[in-house]
Amino acid sequence: MKQTDYFSVKFENDKLVFTDQTRLPLEEVFVETDNYERIAEAIERLEIRGAPLIGIAAAYALALAVKNEKQDVKGKFEKAYQRLSQTRPTAVNLFNVMAEVKETFNGLNEYSNAYDVLLNKAKEIHKKDEEYCEKIGMNGLAIFKTKSVVLTHCNTGKFATGGIGTAFGIIKTAYDKGLVSFVYADETRPLLQGSRLTAFELEKSGIPFALQTDSSAAVLMKQKKIDLVITGADRIALNGDSANKIGTYNLAMLSFHHDIPFYIAAPSTTIDRTIATGDEIKIEYRDKSELLTINGKQIAPSHYDAFTPAFDVTPAHLITGIITEEGVFNFPYNFIQ
Repeated sequence: MKQTDYFSVKFENDKLVFTDQTRLPLEEVFVETDNYERIAEAIERLEIRGAPLIGIAAAYALALAVKNEKQDVKGKFEKAYQRLSQTRPTAVNLFNVMAEVKETFNGLNEYSNAYDVLLNKAKEIHKKDEEYCEKIGMNGLAIFKTKSVVLTHCNTGKFATGGIGTAFGIIKTAYDKGLVSFVYADETRPLLQGSRLTAFELEKSGIPFALQTDSSAAVLMKQKKIDLVITGADRIALNGDSANKIGTYNLAMLSFHHDIPFYIAAPSTTIDRTIATGDEIKIEYRDKSELLTINGKQIAPSHYDAFTPAFDVTPAHLITGIITEEGVFNFPYNFIQ
């Protein structure tokens, strides 16, 4: 039975309420706060994660930063803006959303109603992303020629967006239309967003699935058990090069070798129109403890060095199509120009 009563973030009683994603799937823990610093920490700790979702959370945080400020509203806003801009460097949605909120703030003639104006802006951004997810889900139906088995990587559902999701939104929409028979979800090392979050959402949605180690994808493809691969993206360059969770580039190369369609699903807000290629995307590196521990339990000596990029960049020519709320686009991605 489907049990879809879960959420990533919501705004209630002048506070942001969010699910602490680091505690899933074994515990559903909810945090309620009106402190922008607590939200910034949640983004850094991956309690709130996913490119569109961290932008939404940041929008609410900027509004909350000025909620009770009477003296130096502009100074408080700027302080919060700088703090939030330092949380995650790769996902462009964060910076696009904050710039949008800042433009709204700079347009104020006086600050007595700053909180209400910025809160309405944050709610508007949240609603827009929800609508984009619905459109991405519907647009994604075009890539299915028959009932298919899909492989996906990381998490791209409610826990990454303001709506049903991007790649996950397509999978869910297609499943509801009888176009998806089964899903393989990469565990997504080192932080296991696939086994902790995507599996949680697949189960809640009643979609048949199996978890697999990231390194199992080649075997499944060789056995012709995968029809499509769909992932999300955190930043897309003008030429279509796409940054996503580490391991995505591997999947694109494997898909190319096995002649399996490989798709990226993301809202148009994930396109960074200031960079020409993926070479210009700043890749975030995480603390090595995330690789040397699991749930706080040491699995390798702490003195080991570690290579810890959070993202990789898939070259545009390996991407069969990029699916946004505007449609399905194919290489070369001149639509972005």
